[in-house]
This record gives sequence, C-alpha cells and structure tokens, in this order.
Amino acid sequence: MWFASARQGYAGLNMFTARQVDGKWREIRYAGEQLMKQFEIGEVHLHGDQLFFHSRRAGGKGDYDIWVTTRDGTGWTEPVSIDAINTGAVEGWPFVSSDGTELWFTRVHLGTPAVFRSELIGGVWGAPELIVSQFAGEPTLDAAGNLIFVHHFYEDGVMIEVDLYVAARKSQTR
Repeated sequence: MWFASARQGYAGLNMFTARQVDGKWREIRYAGEQLMKQFEIGEVHLHGDQLFFHSRRAGGKGDYDIWVTTRDGTGWTEPVSIDAINTGAVEGWPFVSSDGTELWFTRVHLGTPAVFRSELIGGVWGAPELIVSQFAGEPTLDAAGNLIFVHHFYEDGVMIEVDLYVAARKSQTR
C-alpha cells in the first residue's frame, strides 16, 4: 500500500509504503528521497512496475502534470511527462485501469475539476476525452470497470461538501 502521511521526523506530507503481514499493515517505509525530493511526486498510482504521479516538477507543460517512472532495480527511472495529456492546465490524480489500457485523471476544465480518460493504443497514450465535467475528480475504477469519483460542492467560492459517486460502465456489445 502507498499512502501520504504527515509524520514526526519528516517535513510536510510524504509518501510511505506498507506491507500487509498476517492481516495487519506493517513494515512502513518512507518512499525515499529520489521520489519525494528529486522527482517531487504528488498523488500516485502504481501499475505493475510503473508509478504514475502528478507533480509541478520542472520540464512539465503547466501547473500539475502527470508523469510516469519505472522501477529500476533499487530505484526508479527518470520520470517521463505524458505529453499526450498534459497541458498548461492542472492535470493530476492519475489512475490506470487494471489492464493498463486506460489512464483516468483530473483536469481543471473551464475553471472546475473534471474527469478525463486517455486510451493506450499501440503503446501511445491518445488524446484525452472528457468523461465527467463540473466539480468531479480523483477517478478510480473498480474491478468491473465502474467509475468512482469525488464530486465537490461549492457555495460562494468555498467548498462545502465532497461526495463519492459511482458511474456504471456501459456494457460493450460488438
């Protein structure tokens, strides 16, 4: 498990990992200086040996951008910006489908967060499509491919409530 935590001995929020042993989460470890300081990771999604994350690190296209790095022995490869989806806007909160063919993420669109999806075709991420607009973000898919996302409610420019929603995946007929 990967999780963010503010812990004694560390400045600000940092990423940690834990392993489940005998039904309990143990072996809590700091994600490391390479990821936290050098790569400046934010929200993450681990898919196999690839770590997708958002960051404001140098070399991106705008505010937050989505990057990917791969486990390489004891460390991680130099992150690569996913240029097909990154713009001058905020892109973040990545989630990759279990089969690795869909990258779901949040983009600030028309002034509010919205859920987008990019498909991996021939090893290349395609142009993203808007899936849920207006105050929706932080997408996740369940095992059946249903979309789970948060919906933010604002009043007079202040967020007053956050709820979880589920959108059922349409069955595909061929």
